[in-house]
Amino acid sequence: MAGSYDLIVIGAGPAGLAASWRAAQRGMKVALLERADHVGGLAASFDVVGVRVDQGSHRLDPHAPPELLTDLRGLLGDDLQQRRRSSRIRVGDEWLSLPFRADEVSRRLPASLLARVARDSALSAFRRAESDTYAGVVRSRVGSALYDAVYGPLAEKFWGMSGENISAEHARRHTARLGTWRVAARALTRGRRGRADVGGYYYPRTGFGELVETLSSAATDSGVDIRTEAEVDRVRVTEDEVEVTTQDGDAITGGLVFSTLPLPVLARIARPAPSLTSIESSARLRYRAMILVYVVHRGGRWTRHDSHDIPDPRTPVARISEPVNYRDNPDDPTDRTVLCAEIPCSMTDEVWGLDDESLADLVDETLGLTGLPGVDRMHVETRRIGQVYPIYRAGYERDFSDVDTWARMIRRVVTLGRQGLFVLDNIDQALLMAYDAVDAIRDDGRFDRYAWTVARERFHRSTDPPV
Repeated sequence: MAGSYDLIVIGAGPAGLAASWRAAQRGMKVALLERADHVGGLAASFDVVGVRVDQGSHRLDPHAPPELLTDLRGLLGDDLQQRRRSSRIRVGDEWLSLPFRADEVSRRLPASLLARVARDSALSAFRRAESDTYAGVVRSRVGSALYDAVYGPLAEKFWGMSGENISAEHARRHTARLGTWRVAARALTRGRRGRADVGGYYYPRTGFGELVETLSSAATDSGVDIRTEAEVDRVRVTEDEVEVTTQDGDAITGGLVFSTLPLPVLARIARPAPSLTSIESSARLRYRAMILVYVVHRGGRWTRHDSHDIPDPRTPVARISEPVNYRDNPDDPTDRTVLCAEIPCSMTDEVWGLDDESLADLVDETLGLTGLPGVDRMHVETRRIGQVYPIYRAGYERDFSDVDTWARMIRRVVTLGRQGLFVLDNIDQALLMAYDAVDAIRDDGRFDRYAWTVARERFHRSTDPPV
């Protein structure tokens, strides 16, 4: 690959694909570079013994802006299905529906926990204001009972540390989810037995990867030059252009670069290089890894639920999903199904080195501990992903601000996406971020930093990631 482009996009995840497609629709000459052998990043799907599976649990928010949903419906047609959520979470020794149902909680939770929840709700007006840690913020909003039963254990699973060591910024970004529990707690206190909104989502008929595959096809049809297995090893900025080189020795130039690379990676390969202080700060921005264990169950559907969240500290498994329950696809086999177990971890953890069968045994143990049905295992395979969740340790803001300030000052380079902005975003938020970035490109090719800053601030306020 050689030549000159108006825009070079690094990374073919949802943000990179959407940005490439939108820019090409505006008549720009666009190149998209992806180090993997496929597009989609963590949103890609693949086959396990004839069943289409995702890399974890993915949904598209039905409350996404109409412009985005209109575009996706135009691309996917009837394959973009609106589905009713059927998720559950383990609280104590009981499984509860998500979204939360006050009547269900009143029937199933132990009286001692219900009493603590009701007490926390009654005293909510007297609780101290938010503190500077995740634990402090969540306790101030939902009380100690729900923090100890749900939020605290999940925080330790996903981020590998106590909530006391996690930044309050993370808690402030999922106010809506905290609010679900607060509403239910008030309903319990007042003796109501109403049911909350059952919730819903959009999901493609053949797996979530159909969304990114369709975006890729649309980008190609619009003229985007997509190249996979093209790992970028240098981004060199000059007065008039940016030169991007890959490990294969290819070099292309462009007037503007959109980078979805992790900020520490960009700091390492950018020229001119950042200051030593920024390099040290970038090294402290770290990510949580994930093991995905795919267990094939013989005999048809395992349960009727799409996912099961597991705060239980006795197992490292945080969630088990059943991909075929996210969709209505007549082509899915009826004699088998696949369970996807998510295990957040560090690459230095003992679980990272377990073989596939040992990980499947760990899933079996989790099913037994949590009262879920057993599986008739006919196959298992795994995927290990090194960088999934940004770790929002207390004080990370200083390091991020240092690196982000450096990145904002690089002429002709814009960072976006989960990795590029060190955010735990949802798919629809990543797509919207791409839309905003392309909208900030002026007709003369210059990038409107003011418009992008306003968009970033709006995105920061609206981000609502999962616990």
